[in-house]
Amino acid sequence: MDTFLFANPPKTARPMVRWWWPGLDVREEELIRELDEMDDALRPDRGRDGMRAAMRRPMTTDPSQASFALSAFGDEIVVDFESQLQCLRELNVGWLDLRAAWGVGVLHLDDDRVARVHHLYHTYGIRIACIGSPVGKSPITDPLEVELANLERIFRIAERVGTRLIRVFSFYPPRGTPEAGYDACLAGSASRLRRMVELAKRDGFRLVLENEKGIVGDTVARCHALMTAVGPADLGFAWDTANFVQVGEARLVERGWPLLGPYIEHVHVKDAFLADGHVCVAGAGEGQVRELLAALRDRRYQGFLSLEPHLTIAGHSSGFSGPDGMALAVEALRGLMAEAGCAEL
Repeated sequence: MDTFLFANPPKTARPMVRWWWPGLDVREEELIRELDEMDDALRPDRGRDGMRAAMRRPMTTDPSQASFALSAFGDEIVVDFESQLQCLRELNVGWLDLRAAWGVGVLHLDDDRVARVHHLYHTYGIRIACIGSPVGKSPITDPLEVELANLERIFRIAERVGTRLIRVFSFYPPRGTPEAGYDACLAGSASRLRRMVELAKRDGFRLVLENEKGIVGDTVARCHALMTAVGPADLGFAWDTANFVQVGEARLVERGWPLLGPYIEHVHVKDAFLADGHVCVAGAGEGQVRELLAALRDRRYQGFLSLEPHLTIAGHSSGFSGPDGMALAVEALRGLMAEAGCAEL
């Protein structure tokens, strides 16, 4: 017997609840009230966003069709969290990837700030798509217990803001490791990711691994090795076009989609040029964003396209575009989606 699964049964083994309402007599405030009552009764120790989160994944009534929901890293727009929400509402973007608020990284938001985030996103009608956590952006030689504790804190924040999706990374190789030596770190990185996945499964969260330059999972080949080592049943992939281009991945979708396409559960949208890594709006660079959208459409992807434009500042752990830059990025992406026949929810 698998003692871990016995103590932490998957959702398929948990009680099912049928929830009926009369005909078309459905109002949002009544649905939220009923969800709150069920959360209080079934999970009194975990706050009120667990069951609401079930309604928050983008989905279409026709599972045979692809559907895309636009999200954005709000801290790319402005430091103040309320101003981030105001801008997204003006741009008709209904989701936000939470990486920082009021200049504080999501991992370091205290309970009072998390409660304020919760209040404000409800006020503005913007929902949280994913936690842009920094977990895994640390040296692979550091004690893993530190990152596991950080991940536990991220779980509590995600629970409060109503998402089950959490972005993670695959750790920095030892200082001074040449790029040719990254392959030797794959086994250690996969082992650490498996430990993280165990915690996520225990608490009902889904981790998505982002590719990033300078860490173990940087290239298509190494990301594929990590995904296969951990297993797609346990770990999703967050595809970042510009990050791949910046490590020299040419003809990215042609070469990368056969290896990573089946694992994609989240997409970060920015583009870049191979020659110098300069970041640009989607479709203007060499990341084959058009081809990516067409491949996602044909795979019947139902999920987020999360804007992370980095148009003004393209830092290693964050970026900045400003309100005008974000508006430009949204316009460019919607134009590409229209060309590719990608329906926006």
